[in-house]
Amino acid sequence: MGKFVNSVSVAALLALAPLAVPHAALANDKLDELSKSDENWVMPGKNYDSDNYSKLTQINEKNVKNLKVSWQFSTGLLNGHEGAPLVVDGKMFVHTSFPNNTFALGLDDPGKILWQDKPKQNPAARSVACCDLVNRGLAYWPGDGKTPPLILKTLLDGHVAALNAQTGETVWKIENSDIKVGSTLTIAPYVVKDKVIIGSSGAELGVRGYLTAYDVKTGEQKWRAYATGPDSDLLLAKDFNIHNAHYGQKGLGTSTWEGDAWKIGGGTNWGWYAYDPGTNLIYFGTGNPAPWNETMRPGDNKWTMTIFGRDADTGEAKFGYQKTPHDEWDYAGVNVMMLSTQKDLAGKERKLLTHPDRNGIVYTLDRTNGDLVSAHKIDDTVNVFKTVDLKSGLPVRDPEYGTRMDHLAKDICPSAMGYHNQGHDSYDPNRKLFFMGINHICMDWEPFMLPYRAGQFFVGATLNMYPGPKGDRQNAEGLGQIKAYDAITGKFKWEKMERFAVWGGTMATAGNLVFYGTLDGYIKARHSDTGELLWKSKLPSGAIGYPMTYTHKGTQYVAIYYGVGGWPGVGLVFDLQDPTAGLGAVGAFKKLANYTQMGGGVTVFSLDGKGPYDDPNVGEYSAN
Repeated sequence: MGKFVNSVSVAALLALAPLAVPHAALANDKLDELSKSDENWVMPGKNYDSDNYSKLTQINEKNVKNLKVSWQFSTGLLNGHEGAPLVVDGKMFVHTSFPNNTFALGLDDPGKILWQDKPKQNPAARSVACCDLVNRGLAYWPGDGKTPPLILKTLLDGHVAALNAQTGETVWKIENSDIKVGSTLTIAPYVVKDKVIIGSSGAELGVRGYLTAYDVKTGEQKWRAYATGPDSDLLLAKDFNIHNAHYGQKGLGTSTWEGDAWKIGGGTNWGWYAYDPGTNLIYFGTGNPAPWNETMRPGDNKWTMTIFGRDADTGEAKFGYQKTPHDEWDYAGVNVMMLSTQKDLAGKERKLLTHPDRNGIVYTLDRTNGDLVSAHKIDDTVNVFKTVDLKSGLPVRDPEYGTRMDHLAKDICPSAMGYHNQGHDSYDPNRKLFFMGINHICMDWEPFMLPYRAGQFFVGATLNMYPGPKGDRQNAEGLGQIKAYDAITGKFKWEKMERFAVWGGTMATAGNLVFYGTLDGYIKARHSDTGELLWKSKLPSGAIGYPMTYTHKGTQYVAIYYGVGGWPGVGLVFDLQDPTAGLGAVGAFKKLANYTQMGGGVTVFSLDGKGPYDDPNVGEYSAN
């Protein structure tokens, strides 16, 4: 157990606060306060709305052309770098792919590492990781006067660790997942109140998905909710889906599966979360059922592919909306959840949740009760569904693109990668626009039968992927798009094509800018209103993370990880040649190696490159 070091700022807060107020509530208030400040970026998605939006305007559409590199930091690792660093009170916390190292850098002199954590973990985890050895980020808890501020991290081999944010010492460490059955961790932890929320990975190996809440101060498990199985395991509230009984209510976690198939049925959640203090609900999505071969698992396979709203204190599910019953295409529904307050078409102001799904549909729900408000195609080339019935919530399938046995389904759009994957998108509350990084990839799919073996891949399909209809299929380019979307009208204000998938996501700012990274190694800025490309800069490697921004000593900075990899980069990372390898990614991204190579780190930009080393004496050795 590491030493506990008090946080001076939180201790001062506690001294002034009424004694009756719980420490946990004060700590959560402090985290919420930090998330709204310009100086910090304290959680994935920037804030509990998970909108990746900054009110900063120092960098804007008029001067963004003057952005230059201020400083860089190499992590020393080659695999893909997803997510974004955190910035808290003058420090940047950097995470890496396996072996999941963490570095603390002081922003006055980021060339000096304040502390580093390099955990020892089971190397066998590498062999059961689905799609590269990525990790999506860190979480921060500000301390309560007794327990120090903490950095929370997940390890690929299934462990969760809490580090003293001031010293890097391990405060606690627990096991969440069992790699012997293929259950790994790539997700960014999520802190709500006095709990840290942890998802799960491994549906491609038949892992049964679950979400767990731990005491952030001790690591003690508080609740665990599964995606499949009996209602008691799913933690369904007594009034579950009371507002939308047609979504389904009790008993379906077993009855919509054949026999005990739910026990190896997938539904893991390795994506992103949002939280509304008003409803006290955590919002997230569960992933694909296992195996991919749909013939082997008759039924709707609930509650995989589901948007859940769960009570943060108890884990009880208040609502669950299954987007793709009986998924046939690996449209894992774990993507970003972004919260907004907008007026619907009838003029009624509503608290909304918007979710661009792998299945090619952007869903918007009323986050107070789960009502389906809208469901629009991410692109007009989506062909697996004709539409979504807003009354029933069910997609209307086109049987031509089904994946039944003894049938080679061709030109399925989107591919298993989805028209959207793990990228963390952004929402501009002034424009009421969502800025989405899109995959434009289709596929051929041929299923086959296979047995379940614990710890081995449990897929049952061979895939060929290639650019969608708007891309250049002959030259394997035109695999991505960037779009500005209105969730109420379903219209796109603008859209632009990209050479490769926009895998990492976007960040919007009040400076009328949308930033994002590209797989071929650029960070770009477009005008929020028009999509006009205003600036780009070459990174040392392709980007699969999303940009973030902060201020330090009055200067605004934009930072992004470089380090190509993830699912689209598996061919490059592992030197694969068979186009069906990497679950179909190798063929789709066969040109990627012509534009970038591996290597991970963070690059930080500012206007005219202003930064800590403008004074050449910063960081210099002194004999005195």
